[in-house]
Amino acid sequence: MDKMSTLEYINQMFPTEASLSGVEPLMQKIQSEIRRVDAGILAAVRQQSNSGTKAKEDLAAATHAVEELTYKIREIKTKAEQSEMMVQEICRDIKKLDFAKKHITTTITALHRLTMLVSAVEQLQIMASKRQYKEAAAQLEAVNQLCSHFEAYRDIPKITELREKFKSIKQILKSHVFSDFSSLGTGKESEETNLLQHLSDACLVVDALEPSVKEELVNNFCSRELTSYEQIFEGAELAKLDKTERRYAWIKRRMRTNEEIWKIFPTSWLVPYRLCIQFCKKTRKQLEGILDNMKEKPDVATLLMALQRTLEFEDELAEKFGGGTQSREIGNEIEEIGRQNNSQSASDIRKKYEKKLSAHQGSENEEKDGNKDLSAPGAGFNFHGIISSCFEPHLIVYIELEEKTLMENLEKLVQEETWDVEEGSQNNVLSSSMQLFLIIKRSLKRCSALTKSQTLYNLFKVFQRVLKAYATKLFGRLPKGGTGIVAAATGMDGQIKTSDRDERVICYIVNSAEYCHKTSGELAESVSKIIDSQFADRVDMSEVQDEFSAVITKSLVTLVHGLETKFDAEMAAMTRVPWGTLESVGDQSGYVNGINMILSSSIPVLGSLLSPIYFQFFLDKLASSVGPRFYMNIFKCKQISETGAQQVLFTYCFSQFPSCSCGYVILILPLPLLLYLLTFCEY
Repeated sequence: MDKMSTLEYINQMFPTEASLSGVEPLMQKIQSEIRRVDAGILAAVRQQSNSGTKAKEDLAAATHAVEELTYKIREIKTKAEQSEMMVQEICRDIKKLDFAKKHITTTITALHRLTMLVSAVEQLQIMASKRQYKEAAAQLEAVNQLCSHFEAYRDIPKITELREKFKSIKQILKSHVFSDFSSLGTGKESEETNLLQHLSDACLVVDALEPSVKEELVNNFCSRELTSYEQIFEGAELAKLDKTERRYAWIKRRMRTNEEIWKIFPTSWLVPYRLCIQFCKKTRKQLEGILDNMKEKPDVATLLMALQRTLEFEDELAEKFGGGTQSREIGNEIEEIGRQNNSQSASDIRKKYEKKLSAHQGSENEEKDGNKDLSAPGAGFNFHGIISSCFEPHLIVYIELEEKTLMENLEKLVQEETWDVEEGSQNNVLSSSMQLFLIIKRSLKRCSALTKSQTLYNLFKVFQRVLKAYATKLFGRLPKGGTGIVAAATGMDGQIKTSDRDERVICYIVNSAEYCHKTSGELAESVSKIIDSQFADRVDMSEVQDEFSAVITKSLVTLVHGLETKFDAEMAAMTRVPWGTLESVGDQSGYVNGINMILSSSIPVLGSLLSPIYFQFFLDKLASSVGPRFYMNIFKCKQISETGAQQVLFTYCFSQFPSCSCGYVILILPLPLLLYLLTFCEY
């Protein structure tokens, strides 16, 4: 307690003088408490002194125990090292015994196998000398397995001697087998009843020998079988193109006759298959010589007949040996010729006006057909084309004949063309254009059944020339001459006078050219699908399509010129009107009524015949031609008074030239003409 606290405590204990009488008892109480506390402190000090001594004794005991433990661990480690050394010494002796046992076992096994090998080689030698092929085949397998165990001992003289002896025995077996097989096909198999079984056993020996022996035997057999074929068909009598079919009859007859005999060969040898491959190669070589040595071009009928029979034979081989028949039917080469879509065209005109009509027409979907032909004979060799490809360089005469035939048909179609369409026709297309593509389709089928290589590409080039010739025929049918600004810009001289029938014919030509443009593109797409891949990128009809686009443009311009020519009388009548003496503004002028009648009679008909794209193009061209002409014709009118100018303006503002039910105003006077007329009105 601090000073104030002590005073407060005393004052609290003795607040009055009377309370001082209790001081003495209080002092005794405090001294008694002090003695009690001192006694406790002394007892604690004594206890602490005793505890320190005990701790020292415990620490000394623990240190001694650790020392004893360390000694024991060291002693255990020493004993463990001694035990390990003893184990190693024991194991060393055991390993030596184990290695010794292993070497003894290997030696015994090797000696046993060596004994078996010596015995097997001796037995095989006896079998080879006696031509016991069935037993020798099994013995060959055993010797081969025994020899494989001695690969690591090749340098040991005894092993080398045995291997050389085994090699010599295999050569003896090979010579015996080849000698026996030389009698096959000579007629001995019918005389010696056991010969076929004997040769069948020999095949087992060949299988047990190296693969090269089997290859050599089969090649020798095939060459021997085809020796007579080469001799027969190299003679002057049969070495002709028209005898080609007899070649294939010979091999088929040979295979049919010897079918039972050739069963002695294992199926895995594929002897008939390999015989046919060699036959095809020899046949191709002989046919190439025949074709190359011809002094004149081969007859087309004979050439195609030989090619057709060759293709049929290749199909038979492919089917027989697992390749399946290669179909020569052209499934979807050209889409159905009669199916049209006149709203589609790749011409520049269509590209220009397609966006204008997109708001009023629905977009058309194009369908694309695929024709994929895959052929892979199961034996891994493709017989298709192995012989027939040698005809390819000589098929130019066939292409020349096809071109001549197509051109003659084209001339005939154009001569017989009525330049009208059948009643009820939806597309307003000339029959000659549809018939032409039907003829082309048949020509394509004929050629693709024979070849899909260079010749088919050459025929495609013929199609291009024929279609260009047809475009020229369409162009030549258009009326000649022309007048007006458009005609002058195109360099045409003279007027074009067209009747109503001429206008319909021009529309039919436009539709036919559009049809040819579209179908020629489909033709190119179909040819590119069936032709060999190296020619597919070169199949293109863009030049032909450009020709038909030019026909379309020229036809529409000619149609504009023909209709414009009909306005000549009305334009002349306009200049004869006394514009300077008119006293009042009246109703629509007579020349306007004349133009109205011309347009009303022609425009609806043309609109019903032409597709919306080309009809729009025609109207644009007509407006751009008639408008400037009307403008220039006003300058030919002399002495136009204010009343006359008002009459012309009245005609423009109120009458105009009618839309003729097509929704398109034909004539729009240019701004300079309006200013010119308003100038008159100011006076």
